[in-house]
Parts: sequence; C-alpha cells; structure tokens
Amino acid sequence: MNQRSMSVAKIALLLFPFGAGAMSVNVFFASLIGSWVGLPVLSATWSMILGSAIGGPTTWIFSRHIRALMEQANGID
Repeated sequence: MNQRSMSVAKIALLLFPFGAGAMSVNVFFASLIGSWVGLPVLSATWSMILGSAIGGPTTWIFSRHIRALMEQANGID
C-alpha cells in the first residue's frame, strides 16, 4: 500500500458507522442525564438520528487525525 492510498474521505466513510454509533450512545446517555432535571428521554430513533448528524463531523475530524498519524508513520511531514 503506497502512502496516498487512503484519503481522508475514504477513512471517514469506513469509520462513519462506528462514529455515528458512538455518538448515538452518547446522545442517548446525555438525554438520560437530562432526565434528572426534567428533560425528556430521547427514543432510540431520535438518538440514532442526532448521533448520525453529530457523528459525521466528528468522524471527519478523527479521520484527519488518523491520516496525519499515517503520514507521520510513513515519514511524510
């Protein structure tokens, strides 16, 4: 595999299901904490929708970080 075989976009597409899933769990648990102060608990569907919306940008940022680590490991500063 050469040093430019994995672009940031390709890494982001591969990692998006994990990022969206992690964000969905975080949104759901945040809504549970919010219930302590009277806010409603989000359903699983709304948690997945919001998690996917938040998961896109966070996965992109994480993919840029992973790509930078790959370049550093290959000695391309």
